[in-house]
Amino acid sequence: MKIYFSNSDYLRNFDRFLASVDLSNPNFLSIESHPKWVSIHPAILTFAATLARRAGKNVIFGPLTAKSGSYLDRMGLFDFSSQKSPYSITRNEEAGRFIPLTQVRDADEQSRFVSDMIPLLHLPPEKTNAIKYVIGELVRNVLEHANAPDGAIVAAQYYKKSNSVRLGICDDGIGVRQSMSRNWPEKTLTDIDALKWALTPGISGTTRREGGTEDNAGAGLFFIKSIAKTTRDYFVIHSGSGVYKLLLSDARRKSLPPLIADPEKDPHTERNDAPPFQGTLVGIDLKLDGTPAFDLLLSGIRDVYSASVRERKKQKYKEPRFI
Repeated sequence: MKIYFSNSDYLRNFDRFLASVDLSNPNFLSIESHPKWVSIHPAILTFAATLARRAGKNVIFGPLTAKSGSYLDRMGLFDFSSQKSPYSITRNEEAGRFIPLTQVRDADEQSRFVSDMIPLLHLPPEKTNAIKYVIGELVRNVLEHANAPDGAIVAAQYYKKSNSVRLGICDDGIGVRQSMSRNWPEKTLTDIDALKWALTPGISGTTRREGGTEDNAGAGLFFIKSIAKTTRDYFVIHSGSGVYKLLLSDARRKSLPPLIADPEKDPHTERNDAPPFQGTLVGIDLKLDGTPAFDLLLSGIRDVYSASVRERKKQKYKEPRFI
């Protein structure tokens, strides 16, 4: 396997990053980088850490500048590669600035990660609920659906200039298509089909029941995408050969962008020819000063969710039945 870190590996350039990825030979990983400096989204770091863990001791880092190497060291990438970092750095306090690559395997580690995220938000407590929900849902989805023995790898970073948080989570599990196809085989013929179906409110991989179950309503990824849309930010999900990337909503509109149940109708790009990754990667950007009140957002999402489930049930009962 091979990946390349550039000086602009953000979600808006995710396809360009994937163009540098080679996932053949999963027992070996080569990590190369821009000759001067790197700028890497936490989601891409979690992806690299997942591949490094998969390759075990067979990880080789190409030439790194001291600045880039120190950054990768501080974010913890060497810890997942079984290769000792060649850099001796003074580890600055991370609280309120970033969360390095962290493994989350159970509910206790999930709660600890959510708690560590709070200082990153730089918001009063009443305005952090939506963000905490996003983080909890991302991790919970992995623990419940991915069948990943090692759980997920997460990372986050705060950017003062834009007052935003960037978050990534990656697992080495069965992937979205396999998870969803157990109950929805006719809707998940390809990886991109599975991603869009998983983003549809009221659809859960745990049941064929419209609206999901009491424990899993099939709203997690839809909620996360909706928050990114309301703050006019990027959201990316990659699993198998499928990639769905939410594009920025029109910033000239003063009102909140409308929430849409059908992911096809949101401004986005999609592809089904990405390097086939067994697992799931999710990345999201969140502008903190643009996050609407949690109660207002939750109410709007519930309205769209309920309307979507009712409409699908209505269409289901209209289908002809042959005896």
